[in-house]
Amino acid sequence: MAADAQPQKLSLPSRLNSYVASTRIGKHFKLTERNTTFTTELRAGTATFLTMAYILAVNASILADSGGTCTVSDCLPLCSDPSVPIANCTDPGHRLIQPDDSCKFNPVNPGYSACLHRTRKDLLVATVLSSLVGCLIMGIFANLPLALAPGMGANAYFAYSVVGFHGSGNVPYKSALTAIFMEGLIFLFLSAIGFRAKLAKLVPEPVRLSASAGIGLFLAFIGLQNNEGIGLIGYSPSTLVTLGACPRSSRAMLAPVITSVNGTVSLIQGGTVSDDILCMNHRMESPTFWLGIIGFVIIAFCLMKNIKGAMIYGIVFVTVISWFRNTAVTAFPNTELGNSAHQYFKKVVDVHVIKGTAGALTFKGMNKGTFWEALFTFLYVDILDTTGTLYSMAKFAGFVDINGNFEGQYFAFMADASSIVVGSLLGTSPVTAFIESSTGIREGGRTGLTALTVAGYFFLAFFFTPLLASIPAWAVGPPLILVGVMMMRCVVEIKWDDMRQAIPAFLTIILMPLTYSIAYGLIGGIGMYIVLNIWDWGEEILGKYVIKKELEGQNSQIIMKENHIIIDQGDDRVYEGSI
Repeated sequence: MAADAQPQKLSLPSRLNSYVASTRIGKHFKLTERNTTFTTELRAGTATFLTMAYILAVNASILADSGGTCTVSDCLPLCSDPSVPIANCTDPGHRLIQPDDSCKFNPVNPGYSACLHRTRKDLLVATVLSSLVGCLIMGIFANLPLALAPGMGANAYFAYSVVGFHGSGNVPYKSALTAIFMEGLIFLFLSAIGFRAKLAKLVPEPVRLSASAGIGLFLAFIGLQNNEGIGLIGYSPSTLVTLGACPRSSRAMLAPVITSVNGTVSLIQGGTVSDDILCMNHRMESPTFWLGIIGFVIIAFCLMKNIKGAMIYGIVFVTVISWFRNTAVTAFPNTELGNSAHQYFKKVVDVHVIKGTAGALTFKGMNKGTFWEALFTFLYVDILDTTGTLYSMAKFAGFVDINGNFEGQYFAFMADASSIVVGSLLGTSPVTAFIESSTGIREGGRTGLTALTVAGYFFLAFFFTPLLASIPAWAVGPPLILVGVMMMRCVVEIKWDDMRQAIPAFLTIILMPLTYSIAYGLIGGIGMYIVLNIWDWGEEILGKYVIKKELEGQNSQIIMKENHIIIDQGDDRVYEGSI
């Protein structure tokens, strides 16, 4: 008699997933209902965080360019001869120069520079805290796999347009934080009464459908550049963009400069020197570019074979290779900046307490028009940008129903609105749902456990910021490009043979990457949709009005719904059809 077959023993991950799914945690997050597992959610959260970890360093650097709370009072008196110490600056030929507004610009005063260094650390922690709060609310209450952090674009607008480089703009840093705080409260109110979701539904269908593709191209465009990508696309003074991928030694910085009568060249006050964006020669010869391409191929192959963890494998491989010094692809070159970055990296653990930016907002200056201009600009950009991102990510995850709703949308809106308020109190620019969340969704994330995993990593970032901030741009670029590939699939739903839908959809898609703004893409698409349809809307309204007037006093009942009309006279149906 054959022996009874022995039941197959489940692996440790399978037993863990089964156990968690049966607990209150598993039931709260609906792991079984959404066809996902605990380990899948952890992997998705890890992928999302690794893809957006660059925001830790990038956001702090951008916001620090505004000068933060640093003022002229932080500048030190200097001797007219830089080689002479202050104590010896008593000779009539060596004047003691008292600081004025110019001490904040190039060259930056040592005292002001030290203040900027402290402010950058404050803003790094502010970025972590605001992101942590947003992810916790999104995960626990909304139960969605979406991560939040200070948004790219909004931080640049805050630093360079509102506050200005080193405070050279029209709104002081503290007042700008107040504008963000107030627009966050307005945002929170609109979300609490459910009006924000209604505003989102006013977005025309072709714009909603194309927004996901536009965001995908925007992500890919970021991943193809130097700052957060592999560097394939570079700057051209004649065509704006061109082929790049040249080594660091072949790249040049650009700056807005003026030339005086005697031939001296100086930086325009408030102007900023760019990163190394101009490729002089040796295009396609950058070692870091080719390392990024290897990472891209690793991720692409894993995606093709449906191997879980594809994004993580590519990011970790490229990052670890880049951490070795004295190589052509090192993230720590033998320069002053590279040595400083390596010293910070070797600390591994670093805990910093916010000293200057927390609670820095002030209600002075609210009587100025520039303050209210900044407030309403932040508000409408957040309404369009954040709402578009939330709906695109929800649609990408398959949560949106035929009516444009998705489960958890109320708390999703509340999460980013609350994060904006918290972020302003800590000193950072508006927080928003991150488009990099699509990376985790692609890895299978379907519940709030993905967002909570990201929150856990942000908590660890308090202690391991030196490591996380050392993930190089060419490790982040490949997953951003491939996420762009996956987000293009929605274009098949657009009715390209109907120009009333095709043109607004195309403008939405093309403007997002080329204007470097999700909001501008939405504005362009919505604006064109209105222009193309306003004549028909006018005819429809006029036609209904004329019919109603003609039938008045004839004891007729008129029922009109959109373009359909029913006319009854007593028991007889006189007309039914379209108008």
